[in-house]
Amino acid sequence: MKPDRDPVGARLWAIVAATVRPFPGRSAKAPGTVPAAKPRPAAIRAAPTTAPARPLERPLPPSRPPGALGLLEPAPLEPGRHRRVIRGRDPLAGVIDLHGLNHDQARATLTAFILRAHADGRRTVLVITGKGARGDGILRRRAPEWLAEPPLRAMVAGLSQAHRRHGGDGALYVALKRR
Repeated sequence: MKPDRDPVGARLWAIVAATVRPFPGRSAKAPGTVPAAKPRPAAIRAAPTTAPARPLERPLPPSRPPGALGLLEPAPLEPGRHRRVIRGRDPLAGVIDLHGLNHDQARATLTAFILRAHADGRRTVLVITGKGARGDGILRRRAPEWLAEPPLRAMVAGLSQAHRRHGGDGALYVALKRR
């Protein structure tokens, strides 16, 4: 599209071109530059200055108020214990995979698994939630909240994201308290 037929584009190009400085030893006017835009009538030139410019990014979704679920997440896993689990010195006593389950099924399965693991005296388990379709799956987001709610809160000592070899972003190490 020719710049003389598109006054808005020509004006934008003039603004961009005004902010560019030539390299040392080069002239300010390069061949093939676009001529400045024709002056516009005053009615069109005046832009409303009361409204702020809209951001290019989408706004963040509203976050839950603190304490909406009581304690939102259990305490983090102790660094030494996390390191031992990653290196295999503190073996995983159990693994549960929640792939393919819906919200209600996953919650019931996770609750039963943690209750059983705690009753058996297990100390560290791996919960595989998966990442979800776009990396923000519902199970991945909600599993820490489920572990912080009253039935499981008394049994969970801490949790942290799993190492890449155990599932990375789509898995959690859950440390259980002693019976």
